[in-house]
Amino acid sequence: MSEIPAIRSRKLEITYNIPISKTKKFWDELREGKIYATKCKKCGRLYFPPVADCGECYSSEVEWVELSGEGELLTFTHIIVRPTSFQDQQPYTVAIAQLKEGVKALAWLTDVKKKDIKIGMRVKLVPKVFEDGRVAYEFKPAEKKK
Repeated sequence: MSEIPAIRSRKLEITYNIPISKTKKFWDELREGKIYATKCKKCGRLYFPPVADCGECYSSEVEWVELSGEGELLTFTHIIVRPTSFQDQQPYTVAIAQLKEGVKALAWLTDVKKKDIKIGMRVKLVPKVFEDGRVAYEFKPAEKKK
């Protein structure tokens, strides 16, 4: 069996400027330590991450709602083979949790040992500010109530 002739391309890197004018409050509030969603004023649907327009009734009348971040883990996966843009990261865990307010959120799950992660565990969605100034959010195990 012969190998198909090929040459390796050089590494490509693409950086986008993502417009955020309609969701700027979300990013500003993350920086301040708060998690926000949007709620359609017409049909009442709650969105996280926030949206500028309702996908249910197509209304552009949305209001900002602060979320508690409290949730319950629904599913998770450990990422060992990382995408190219995450090669500088150690293997990590991505999780989906149902938040107390009814929306589901997808985020990295941090500050917990792999062996201690369990479906149904209580988590908290919290803002994260990176050293380079980027903002995001992640799950951390919720503190146990006494």
